[in-house]
Formats: sequence, structure tokens, C-alpha cells
Amino acid sequence: MTDSVLTAEPAGARPTLTPGPPKRTLAQSVREWVVVIAIALGVALLIRGFAIRPFYIPSDSMYDTLHTKDRILVNVLSYKLHDVNRGDVIVFRKPDEVNFGDDRIKDLIKRVVGTPGDVIDIENCQVFVNDQLLVEPYVTGDCTEGHDETPDPDGNGKIEVPPGQYFVMGDNRQSGQSYDSRFWGFVDEDLIVGRAFVIILPVGHWSWL
Repeated sequence: MTDSVLTAEPAGARPTLTPGPPKRTLAQSVREWVVVIAIALGVALLIRGFAIRPFYIPSDSMYDTLHTKDRILVNVLSYKLHDVNRGDVIVFRKPDEVNFGDDRIKDLIKRVVGTPGDVIDIENCQVFVNDQLLVEPYVTGDCTEGHDETPDPDGNGKIEVPPGQYFVMGDNRQSGQSYDSRFWGFVDEDLIVGRAFVIILPVGHWSWL
């Protein structure tokens, strides 16, 4: 076993200096925080403008999923990455044929029930898609209303969704609660803003969509 050897420090050697944390002036600290906050705000604005947008729910047309005054976030890049799916909750610009008597309403939120090529049939409070019953656990309360001649011009009870269009309905199917595709027709894919994915306020109603 080799003995360990201690080597004496040479005579006259200068002591080593371990640098401590640099001293910062108040001005340096302020500049640093200004830069950090500016970067954070820039990232937030970038995300808000190009990836995620907040929206406010003005009515109970999507009750019980969404309540009046809920605040939600919408992914505006979602449908650049994948197709619109049946069951998605989407925000879209109000079609020209939709008239609420309030020009301040620019965007609507509904659930996708039919995608291009689907055949929708609403019978006895139930929605059928391509002759299959659509299971809708998000719908509560009274039964589904029928529809008028706008989406069903031949009056045969079958509504075929055209290419590039979507059939949307509110989750609140009680009489007069959701003015949707049953009454004014389809949503063009070019009008879709994005997919709603989370309720952020109020805190007690926080939920993924």
C-alpha cells in the first residue's frame, strides 16, 4: 500500500482566492429585471396571438359543459396539426347568415356533431350520425329539438354535411337555448378559430374540455 504524500506549499507562494458572488449595483439589477419582464411579455403576447387565445362565454348555450361568464383558452394552431374531430368544442367566427340582433358578437362556440360527408338525423330527442346513435354524455336536461329547412332543404329529415363544412350544436338542447346549425346551417372550415381545450376561470370550474 502506498503512503499518501503531503506536498508542502512552496515558500513565498501566494494564497489562492476563491471568487465570491459578484456585487451588483441597483442599476444593473433593474436593467436585468426589465429585460426579463420584456422577454416574458413578448413570449406571452406571441403565444396569445399565434397559439392560444382567451375567450369569454356570454351565454348558457353550452351548459352544462360551459357556464355563462366562464373564461376558456382556445388553441388556434390545433387544426393546422390535425383534422377537426366530431366531439370537439370549437370557436368560430359568426357566419354571415347568423343574426342575433347584436353586432358585438363576433365569435361563437359550439360542439362539432357532423364532419364533411356525415349524414345527420335527429329523431325523438336523439342524434344519429350515419345511422348510428351518437352518444352524448355532455348533454343534460330536456331533449334535443328538431331542425328547420335551412340545413334540410328537401325536408326528408336527413342533413348531409357538405365538403369543407361542419354541423355544430350547443350542449344545451333545451328549447331556445342554442341557436346553431339546426337553424342556420353549416360552419365553413375557414371560419374556425380553434379548439377550446380548458376552462381557466372561475377557479372552481377549472376543467379540460
